Order: sequence, then C-alpha cells, then structure tokens
Amino acid sequence: MDFAPLIARKRERLLEIEKAISEPNLYDNPKRAQELLRENTRLKQTVATWDAFEKTAREYSENLEMAKGTDELAEMAQAELPELEKRTKQLEREVQVTLLPPDPNEDRDAIMEIRAGTGGDEAAIFAADLYRMYLRYAETAGLTIESIESSPSVLGGYREIIFKVSGENVFRKLRYESGVHRVQRVPATEAQGRIHTSAATVAVLPEAEEVDFELKQDDLRIEVCRSGGPGGQGVNTTDSAVQIMHIPTGTIVRCQDGRSQLKNKEKAMVVLRSRLLEKKQREEAEKHAAARKSQVGGGDRSEKIRTYNYPQNRVTDHRIEMTLYNLDRFMEGEVQQMFDALAQADLDERLAAASIE
Repeated sequence: MDFAPLIARKRERLLEIEKAISEPNLYDNPKRAQELLRENTRLKQTVATWDAFEKTAREYSENLEMAKGTDELAEMAQAELPELEKRTKQLEREVQVTLLPPDPNEDRDAIMEIRAGTGGDEAAIFAADLYRMYLRYAETAGLTIESIESSPSVLGGYREIIFKVSGENVFRKLRYESGVHRVQRVPATEAQGRIHTSAATVAVLPEAEEVDFELKQDDLRIEVCRSGGPGGQGVNTTDSAVQIMHIPTGTIVRCQDGRSQLKNKEKAMVVLRSRLLEKKQREEAEKHAAARKSQVGGGDRSEKIRTYNYPQNRVTDHRIEMTLYNLDRFMEGEVQQMFDALAQADLDERLAAASIE
C-alpha cells in the first residue's frame, strides 16, 4: 500500500495544528487545547517515522543496485543488505502503527480496582497478592501508586482495594489487566492440603479529567460520615469518610482512607469521573456494532483472563494462550514479558482489522 498521499495529508494537518497551538488564546478552551497538543505529538511521531522509513528504504534500494557489481564496493553493499532490509520492514510496520486510529486513553493515568471474588478469605488474600504484584511492577517501571480506598479482610487480604497509578502511558501498560484472575493453590487456612480455586476481579479505568466529564452539583449527593474499620487513632474519631452518589446513573463511590475529608472527597471525585467516563465510552463503543471486538483489550470484567497455578509455578493468559513457568517471579512484579506479548497481540489484531498490514 502506498502511504505517501496519506502522509502528505498528515503533514498538512501538522502545519494547521502547529499554527493553532501558537495562538495566544489556545487555553481559552482547555479540552480543545489538550486534544490539539495530543494530536500534534502523534502527527510529529508519524511524520518522523515516515521520514526514517523513506531514508532507510532509499539506502536499501541503492545498496541493492550497488551489490550487482563485482568490486569491493559491491561486497560491502551486499553485506549491509540484510540489516537494511530488516530495518526497512521494521520502520514500515511502525508507520502502519502510527496511522492506526489513536486510543484517546492510552497516555492517561489509571484507576485500578481489585475485588475479591469466589473463594472467601482466600480470594481476599489473593486480591492482596495481586495488589502487591502491581506495586512491585510499578517500582521497576518507574510508576507511582496512590491508595484511594480499601476494605481489608480479617486475614490480611482485601475485599476491595482501589488505587491510582501515575506515570508515562500508564493506561497503555495496564489496560490488559481488566478481567477475572483465577488462582489455584493450597490456602493457608486449608488443613488437609487440598488445592482450592479462588478468583479476584481487576478493573483498569482511564483516569478522567474535568474537561472530559462535567459533573453538575445537582446530580451529586455527597454524604460525610465517620470512618470505619481498622486503622490508626484518626479512624472512628472524625467525620472524614466521604460517599458520593451520581444520581442520574446511581453510581456510588466511597473514600475513607485519608484523615482529611477534603482529600477523601477529591479522591472520590476522581474515581467517580473515571467510572462514568468508562461507562460512557463503553456505551458509545457498543453502538458501533461493526467495530472490532478485541479478544485482548476488550476489558470485559466478567472474562477469565489469567490463571495463577502455584503447585506448577505456572501463570497462563487465556486470551493469547501464553504460559510462563515463573509464577514466583511474576508475583514479584516481573510481568513485562506477559504485558509485551498482550500489547503485541492487540496491535496485530488492530492492524488486521484496519486492513493495512
């Protein structure tokens, strides 16, 4: 496929964008400014990748011609051909990737929610294990995790924990974690040594910003109450817990992890906006029945996506049928191999669906 005409239109659009973002009144409309800046970044990447592709393809063509000779120069050209061919194909694929419709969420921070599923106390302990796994991964990936709300269980697990992950392209890195995670192991509470199967549900939401979703005060019911559960001296002594209901949708968010009522309200609003944004985007996607339903990045929370088998030290992702025998290290945050494979599978699907491979 000849991408040159499309790239030419991209260059024209880039000039329009650069002119627009140089206007002094750019930030009079924050949402539009944000969209223009993101588009500017994407277009610059597309044009730069295309220029690199054209340069490498030209060098490959020239070397191919020179290699037809019989002198020492022809031998040198022949020796360079394999690497130039490999680089040309790689850049051509990168051009295809940059031409795919952008995901507006991929460069956002993420709100993650982990909830214990079937399995009682063992499911709650597994939810805590997953949280620890993401903590370890965040440390190695240079990401920051901030707790928003948690509901501890009696045996040290979590019935529910909600946290924010901040950093570079966070949602792109974590989006494939949404779904049901199943664990097979002998619980600490099992006296007979039998293997039990438990589950926890993970939801990864793109963090919404105020410009994405306007919350009208009349649509909110905000209640404050005394925090409950285990904690320090501040718990159960101040009315710091905040519960917010979005009346039109019935969505309820509660936050009590902090001692400051104001901080808890801010965190609850972040989660509420993110849930409402995800709901809105999901409903819009469902309207377009012909759109691709990705098996990798669909984010269906009811879908069993991964099994963690402790007796076999095995972790299996069922969407891409990938099995690793390093569960001990995987639970310590060494998840990048799996994350990369999921991202690659999703990219292959998108390229195939766009018919530009």
